[in-house]
Amino acid sequence: MPERIETESRKLLGRLREALAADNEGQARLDEVVELIATSMMTEVCSIYLFRDPETLELCATKGLQAEAVHQTRMRLGEGLVGRTAKSRTVINTADAPAEKGFRYMPETGEERYSSFCGVPIQRLGDSLGVLVVQSKAAREFTADEVYALEIVAMVLAEMTELGAFVGEGAALSARHQQHVLLRGSVAQEGTSEGKVYLHEPRVVVTNPISDDPDIELARLRDGVNELRSTVDSMLLGAHSTDSDQTEILEAYRMFANSGSWMRRMEADVISGLSAEAAVEKEQSLARSRLSKAGDSYMRERLHDLDDLSNRLLRILTGQGADARNDMPENAILVARNIGPGELLEYGKTLKGIVLEEGSVGSHATVIARAWAIPLVINAKGVTREALNGDTILVDGDQGIAHLRPDETVHTAFRDKLAMQTRAQERYASIRDLPATTKCGTTISLQMNAGLIADLPSLEGSGAEGVGLFRTELQFLVRNKMPRRAELSALYSRVVSSAKGKRVAFRTLDIGSDKVLPYMKPNDEPNPAMGWRAIRVGLDKPGVLRMQLQALLRAADGGPLAVMFPFITQLEEFRAAKAEMDKAIEREKILGHNLPSTLEVGAMLETPSLGFAPDVFFDEVDFISIGGNDLKQFFFAADRENERVRKRYDTLNVSFLSFISQVIERCNKSNTALSFCGEDAGRPVEALCLAALGMRTLSMRPASVGPVKHLLRRVDLNEVKQVMDDAIARGDQSVRRAVADWLVYQV
Repeated sequence: MPERIETESRKLLGRLREALAADNEGQARLDEVVELIATSMMTEVCSIYLFRDPETLELCATKGLQAEAVHQTRMRLGEGLVGRTAKSRTVINTADAPAEKGFRYMPETGEERYSSFCGVPIQRLGDSLGVLVVQSKAAREFTADEVYALEIVAMVLAEMTELGAFVGEGAALSARHQQHVLLRGSVAQEGTSEGKVYLHEPRVVVTNPISDDPDIELARLRDGVNELRSTVDSMLLGAHSTDSDQTEILEAYRMFANSGSWMRRMEADVISGLSAEAAVEKEQSLARSRLSKAGDSYMRERLHDLDDLSNRLLRILTGQGADARNDMPENAILVARNIGPGELLEYGKTLKGIVLEEGSVGSHATVIARAWAIPLVINAKGVTREALNGDTILVDGDQGIAHLRPDETVHTAFRDKLAMQTRAQERYASIRDLPATTKCGTTISLQMNAGLIADLPSLEGSGAEGVGLFRTELQFLVRNKMPRRAELSALYSRVVSSAKGKRVAFRTLDIGSDKVLPYMKPNDEPNPAMGWRAIRVGLDKPGVLRMQLQALLRAADGGPLAVMFPFITQLEEFRAAKAEMDKAIEREKILGHNLPSTLEVGAMLETPSLGFAPDVFFDEVDFISIGGNDLKQFFFAADRENERVRKRYDTLNVSFLSFISQVIERCNKSNTALSFCGEDAGRPVEALCLAALGMRTLSMRPASVGPVKHLLRRVDLNEVKQVMDDAIARGDQSVRRAVADWLVYQV
């Protein structure tokens, strides 16, 4: 057990507790805190800088600098030693500040040239809130105990700013939790919805960061950790005895829960003056800061384990969030830092929308949200900090924004938009059973993408003619062990049955990149999107591929079957995959099972290389489906999960359309069926241009079938093609503007 001594941190926290218990509020309390710290640390200056916006720090309180500089002095993130502390999120402790790289002298503060400087980031669970600074004339580095004391105080300051102790009335929830907040993120799934916030993991609010009695807090901490360890042991005992992979994961989880160093650090924090829950949160914040920067992907993944354990322990200590699921509202909008496909599937289609602080457009949580047509906004920074359970929230998946606690003006405009969408859906329903035939008499086959049995009812409701892509990997991703052949066969059989005679194109297992099976040993690849994935995994693990192919053959039960292999980049890969299909067929013959009445074997064209394959490839393949999402990222060398580059490249770019045209021509020459599958197939303008190029089958999410069909039935593709040709002749980089301008006068 750590030795009980009257350290600087404990003495300082004792004084800070008295200051926070006083009647002072807002700026007066903040001024008292910097006065107290400067006196306790025996420094001429103590200042608190808080973020005014994500890129700007503002001097909010000071002892030692000019009082007139408060709320006037600002600096950019990374500017000066204060800005460097905020940007690096690490302590800067120097005896010769003017000699440090990036030092900035601020004459407006009236400061003298102080030699010593110690800047400590104020942060909470990865969110940077500001910087605590002490300065002195004497040239000295602050001791480890003094720095530790400042880190403890910074942690308390983070909690108090979270609780609003420095703004307004110092109530349990800050004033900002009562105001309208506009959250800007990225579009992952279009659509709009209105509802109430439901936090996936409700934020535990630490209301007592400083302890009154360390002995009592130590007992609370130890009791809480013992309960946590007991919970993890029960999880381990509940694992199936033969499920070695799940057992291995839970053993690693238990190792974290039983970490002696983790416990010793938290005990030391409690002895220093923190409450039990504040000590847990302090260690969680430090671990987040440290592990999130780790170059080792394994260590970054462990951050999730440590976060989960810390959150469980905080809920045990505070009693908060224990019965959260019991009061989930009917119109729930899920708010989370991130979420996996298994967790999302547990919620089901009852959710009205999803807003994530992190996330990616290629994640399987996104795939599920799209399949269910649930509006999804990702990368909405700060949403888990700002949102509280029960808050009204408006999700605009079309713009990638969310309105938290909207005012009446925003609410009215949003409801007008919802009403317009309702009327549009009524128009789409009226043409559901009509073909997507254009004014020039060309009929386009509109099909839907799916990945779950729950998606199949949309086949009839959307008016889609079939399933152009059934993703088979979701059944692998949401399990803790490899599914059995019989289980897969039963599932695929239900898919075929639910399609009621309409064609279903099954894509074989597409894992790797952002889709990692929990029971498969991960590979640390520098660029997983271009690494060991999809058909490459299948060919290296032929037993898994063959098992899946046998399950598909049995599911057809003598009826038609269409199977396509993902991420084929060259002829040899297709031939190798086709050979595995031939072996599976031979085995089924030997076993006396029914073979499909017709069998189509196709390939996904997701890399430019396959577009230049030999003619014999186009002769041998039964059909080709262009995987637009992957193809576009490889064509433009722009990671589709990187928001900084993804949006810079347009599907209607002339060079990309030229490549698509070449593929269409080669398929027409060999009489090979061709379809376009992906997000762009479901965007009306993009779908229109693809059809004008000669694409006759488009596969999209069910909710997109109506809008695309509505537009196609109102235009002449010959006229669209002429508009595109004119734009290309003018030297336009993209045909988007020309087509959009033309549409204004046509529909």
